[in-house]
Amino acid sequence: MNAARNKVNEQILSKKSLLCVGLDSDPDKIPEIFHSMQKPVLEFNRAVVRATREHAVAYKLNMAFYESRGIEGLLDMQSTLENLPSESLSIADAKRADIGNTSRKYAEAFFDHWGFDALTVAPYMGEDSLEPFFDYDQKLIFVLCLTSNPGSADFEEQQLQSGTSLYQAVLSKVQRWERNGNAGIVVGATKSSQLREIRKAAPGLFFLIPGVGAQGGSLQESAAFGVDENSQAALINVSRGIIYPEGSFDSIESFEDAVSVKAARLHNEMQSIF
Repeated sequence: MNAARNKVNEQILSKKSLLCVGLDSDPDKIPEIFHSMQKPVLEFNRAVVRATREHAVAYKLNMAFYESRGIEGLLDMQSTLENLPSESLSIADAKRADIGNTSRKYAEAFFDHWGFDALTVAPYMGEDSLEPFFDYDQKLIFVLCLTSNPGSADFEEQQLQSGTSLYQAVLSKVQRWERNGNAGIVVGATKSSQLREIRKAAPGLFFLIPGVGAQGGSLQESAAFGVDENSQAALINVSRGIIYPEGSFDSIESFEDAVSVKAARLHNEMQSIF
């Protein structure tokens, strides 16, 4: 069986939670109390993890927020990975894909070098561009399918000559590419009207569902429609809605308390599906 999938499914049932915390850590947005520290973003991430580890089953690091800061950002990313709970799934939100030999190096970077459990990838260069990722049959590969942004209408929701939408064609392909349960898709929480249909069409895939919170997606619908028949195989990602609580903070502890309250509220709302 797939190690990454089993790891996170065990946590989902143990904690009765689908919560994935997105560490989209922007130096311009983190509270002022962290800026006096030697590594503000790293200490911010550590505080978020401490505040959410009771409620979260996964953490997603959006690579743009680390790569944009060069070597310093990548070092923060590496140290953040080392500070994640060992039982939690680690996701590199990188949206990579290219010709085969390039994708192979991307896969080596995220899986062999950095040691992530899962990775987001883009499907539009076809099977040969994603095969090197699917070769890692103990990891999870989340393929962009129907995303939460308004621009998804430009391509993903366009109708093909066959009469199906492009995202439906992607869904069908991903199910063929799966190896040892390692295939997943990204479906936006803002697309709840299609989420039920997608789950019905792909009962065996693992779903990563962003878009709850700042983007306006429904937590209840995402939870109810996204899980498989065992109330597993789905993660609901929340980033800004957790890691940037309102208010000013005079201590790390007060910041962690505010983050924990937000995570606990989301966790409690998810428990109704179990």
